[in-house]
Amino acid sequence: MDQVPGRLATIVPENSIRFLGHDTHSHDEPHLVYVGAGSARLVIDGERVILGTHESVWLAPNVPHSARYSPGSLVLGPMLSPSTLPPEPVHRLGAVPAVTAVMTAILGAAPTTVDEVRVFRAALDDVLTRLVRPFFALPAPTHPVALAVARELPFSAESLDVIAARHRISGRHLQRLFVAETGIAFRQWRVRARLNIAIDRLREGSSVTQAARAAGYETGSGLRKALLREAGCEVDDLRG
Repeated sequence: MDQVPGRLATIVPENSIRFLGHDTHSHDEPHLVYVGAGSARLVIDGERVILGTHESVWLAPNVPHSARYSPGSLVLGPMLSPSTLPPEPVHRLGAVPAVTAVMTAILGAAPTTVDEVRVFRAALDDVLTRLVRPFFALPAPTHPVALAVARELPFSAESLDVIAARHRISGRHLQRLFVAETGIAFRQWRVRARLNIAIDRLREGSSVTQAARAAGYETGSGLRKALLREAGCEVDDLRG
């Protein structure tokens, strides 16, 4: 039996799209499509996108999309503030615990007035903005060699001297360049760049092991120790 029978889904016509889906349209504001239960099959600017429970996709303004939901599904599509723009027109988020927490609060509180909606929109804006903002602000060096090294650094396990030699520069000179141009020592810059990658994965709902591997750590415990040392926080703090 359907969790939400069709006869119940259509009792409030203006809200039936939460249970059934909708034809192709677009919005003038950024938009989030969030699956609270069940699954959704969307066509977004001609591309097919399938979302499962607690997954979402973040759309830029004026992106055409249609949707059909499996029986028993519940899907919400809140508008976002004009400045809360995704990093790409169609940005898939997967299952993000912080997004689920806000959307659950919206379902429970059922805001209706302009002032009530504003509060929940601000909370959602904040979560999404943090998802695409690096945890550590890392200035990039401007020296051509140092900049090339910075681009590869988060993904390289090589030592300072090995990297420097490959770029035909001394390790000491490379270290001086990083400190002079970024204000951060070479080793700390690399650690923080790796942690930015790991934190992005954690915010997107990845496991500690998955996030650790994406950032070049051999174990989840290594990632946990680095987070505590550099950021003073635990994994659960980043998922709240």
